[in-house]
Amino acid sequence: MTTLIIVATPGTGVLYTLAAGLSRGARASVVAAIGCTLGIVPHMLVAITGLAALLHTSALAFDILKYFGVAYLLWMAWSTLRDDGALTVDESAPLSVSKVITVGILINILNPKLTIFFFAFLPQFVSATEANASLRMLELSAIFMLVTLGVFVVYGVFAAAVRNHVISRPRVLTWMRRAFGGAFIVLAGRLALTER
Repeated sequence: MTTLIIVATPGTGVLYTLAAGLSRGARASVVAAIGCTLGIVPHMLVAITGLAALLHTSALAFDILKYFGVAYLLWMAWSTLRDDGALTVDESAPLSVSKVITVGILINILNPKLTIFFFAFLPQFVSATEANASLRMLELSAIFMLVTLGVFVVYGVFAAAVRNHVISRPRVLTWMRRAFGGAFIVLAGRLALTER
């Protein structure tokens, strides 16, 4: 239940998936959801191997990752606000699956809060005396990833369903572009103020 609440709370991955659904349709939103889900893998591995403790205890390591994340979110905001950015509707251009997945992966890789989440959350459900603790952590991480994928796909498919209502109205599209760009700026600000 906690996983569902955390995943369903709109953040950068949800915004990106929604933008993909609005600008390119259902297929792009599913690809974006897959990219965001794959971006969880490094955080999961860092938590399982114990490297998350370094991020948790080292202010420098945390700050480096955090400010790379802030810079990337600001770049996403700038890209979204441009006329040829993330919410550009261009039916003639083919969907670049690798680009959509790469952006989704980067959005989550550059979010140090995910590593801290895995470091603080998962061990609560694994006994210190359990023989296969790493396997259990991997299992719980896989569940988190499946829930993430499912929730993000629902968000993206919903966005794709209302896509025609949005793209047929240039003023609405402009407003949406500004809202998404502003949301990325707010998320960058929140991340910049995040402490270990």
